[in-house]
Amino acid sequence: MSWSKLKQQLEGFLCPALNGRVEYRAPGYRYLPDKSGICYISVDKKNVLNMSDKTNTIRWYQTELEIKNDPDIQIPITSDDIEAIRKATKGPVPEDRLIVMARSRKSTEHAKELMSAQAALSKSNFILVANKFMTTPIEESLESSDMVLNILALVDRRVGKKRILSMAEKMELKHPVVRYFYELRRGRL
Repeated sequence: MSWSKLKQQLEGFLCPALNGRVEYRAPGYRYLPDKSGICYISVDKKNVLNMSDKTNTIRWYQTELEIKNDPDIQIPITSDDIEAIRKATKGPVPEDRLIVMARSRKSTEHAKELMSAQAALSKSNFILVANKFMTTPIEESLESSDMVLNILALVDRRVGKKRILSMAEKMELKHPVVRYFYELRRGRL
């Protein structure tokens, strides 16, 4: 599918509140067929999703430690997580220490997931992901680990206000760029 047709379809799926505010751009380079070009998602004429842009307001993590130390990311710990640590230690460990160990394990797993998603985003071809979005059910796009699929689903008109509001807890674990589009959709930006 050509870029202009894909762009028209993507912008046709935008929710009415974001229509005209969110724009998809993919400048192509005719004489460089082996280059995929640069893709942007812009909001109010400002490029929001562009990894190489240093003036970007979205925080891009450089290390897993930055993710683990980010106070904006709240990782919920369940009793199953604590029980798994208790079985792994095979000995008497104070309850408060088990909680710390479970939180550390989950934050490490989460940091690895975010770093791999961020690395995949920098290498991804936006047009391939956008084509996948057009053929994938909206629920799968919302639950996906691919940040671009998450963003495209969040700004989609098929996702209602109630569903957006019910996703608040899940969004705390997402990358800042996904949270940005979530807040944009909620109407807070």
